[in-house]
Amino acid sequence: MKHVYKLFIVSFIIISFLIVGLPSNSLAKGKVKTLIITTATTGGTYYPVGVALATLWTIKLVKKQKIRVNAITSAGSGENVNMLKNKEAELAILQGLFGSMAWNGTLIYKGKPFKDLRTITMLWPNVEHFVLVKNKVKTGTIIDIKGTRFSIGRAGSGTERSTLTIMSAFGMDRKSVKAEYLGYTESANAIKNKKIDGASLCAGPPVSAVTNLFATPGVHIKILEFTDEQLKTVQTKSAYPAFRYIIPANTYPGQKKAIKSIAQPNFLGVRKDLDEKTVYLLTKTIFENLPYLINIHKACRFISLDSAVNGLPAPLHPGAYKYYKEKGIPVAKEIIPPEIK
Repeated sequence: MKHVYKLFIVSFIIISFLIVGLPSNSLAKGKVKTLIITTATTGGTYYPVGVALATLWTIKLVKKQKIRVNAITSAGSGENVNMLKNKEAELAILQGLFGSMAWNGTLIYKGKPFKDLRTITMLWPNVEHFVLVKNKVKTGTIIDIKGTRFSIGRAGSGTERSTLTIMSAFGMDRKSVKAEYLGYTESANAIKNKKIDGASLCAGPPVSAVTNLFATPGVHIKILEFTDEQLKTVQTKSAYPAFRYIIPANTYPGQKKAIKSIAQPNFLGVRKDLDEKTVYLLTKTIFENLPYLINIHKACRFISLDSAVNGLPAPLHPGAYKYYKEKGIPVAKEIIPPEIK
């Protein structure tokens, strides 16, 4: 025991000596604040955009502001809310549906509202891509998934929840399909290998997993549509915050016609306890470098000051609110940070 104690003391002295002997710039590096932004699986849009944001923030802020951001994969919005709650991440890309449920304490968060959730900006539409192999298509619309071998998204993911919420509007649940719980890349591979008939792959177009399927020889798929009546059904019979979204022709290889789908907003969430200055800098960096983000992923073309505060499901973070005030962006009273009211 004495030997272990002496070894500890010697080690501590050596480490202390080395630290003292380090040049001042090395010590400064030790003060870098590292933040985590949690995204989703690699085959969708959350991950590449999250990586783009993290890279941009780090490039612009690490040298002078000592802020570094790392992007990590996750199962999607459901896990992202939990990681924010458990302080495993400071930032997250989230579906509007999950933000609303978490903030208000409804549906899967009934009685357990997440009042430490804050928002930074609206991002892009989360567009529904209900993909089905063509030999299973009957009407060409969402109801065709019934009875098929269908991936509804990873368990606990935003995809799973939004898919089930949409299905509920048409009287379907997970038992209405032969449900599989796969990520986007896994779903695409399973369709190609004829292990499943289709998958829900909601994301900002173009979705890499969907592009992969359209570009694979011998694989014939269709993105199912939502009629105007079906859109109204989703809006009135579910909690899904739906709006019409047209996927333009030629978004995917060989896609010659526009597709009538639906979408919900995605947004950038943050924990309340992240300091105001940091969030202000993160917000400012996004809007001063939009061309960089757009070059990384086309979904980023939807990010703009004009729509930054539209449809946010929870209050702004004070740091983001400060930036928008400086830019003269009107903010609805419902999303003014409680800390400021």
